[in-house]
Amino acid sequence: MIRASSGKTAAGRLLLGAGVLALLIPAIAGCEAGDNAPTLQFHSASSGAQAVVNDIRITNMFVLGAPTGSTVASGSSASLFLSIYNGGTSSDTLEGATAPGAASSITLSGGSVALPANAAPVNLMGPQPEVVLENLAKPLRGGSTIPVTLQFAHAGAVTLQVPIEPQSFQWATFSPPAAAPASPAATPTGTATATPTAPATGTGTGTGTATATASPTAS
Repeated sequence: MIRASSGKTAAGRLLLGAGVLALLIPAIAGCEAGDNAPTLQFHSASSGAQAVVNDIRITNMFVLGAPTGSTVASGSSASLFLSIYNGGTSSDTLEGATAPGAASSITLSGGSVALPANAAPVNLMGPQPEVVLENLAKPLRGGSTIPVTLQFAHAGAVTLQVPIEPQSFQWATFSPPAAAPASPAATPTGTATATPTAPATGTGTGTGTATATASPTAS
């Protein structure tokens, strides 16, 4: 009887201990998470648009927006960043880019971009922009996307939905396009010439010299 009673008591203690431990584990886990809990950490909505077209791989393509809570105004410019790798057997060239409905044009600061075959990726990743969207058709806000088409000499054209990343967190050190220099004020040209005139009648002081010529009359 003593052994049986002791056995039951030991079993009860084990069950009670297991129950207490089960209650303590979530609490301990919560305390350990604290401010470093995954739900409190910032994660970018996208690492950039990616695509592959005829052995050309585009990665980490995004447009730099304004700081969080702000927008890049329409009519202004915005930076575009991307990386390109040519995994083919022959060289190619990025000839240009367009953003229909988002920007009137896209400029490449160095002109077309050479893409040697199986060489290191060409990183147009800044922090100073080498690709710029000019004259935006609408304001750009972080979290949205715009279509951008890249035109390659041999691989052809490819269109990607490119995310707008706010100039915050890991993008805080990336730069918007440099502001265009202000146009110089117009300087009038030419010389104005005043012609003095003599008073017609009366007395007064003229500002010029009047010359009279008498013609003799034969009688």
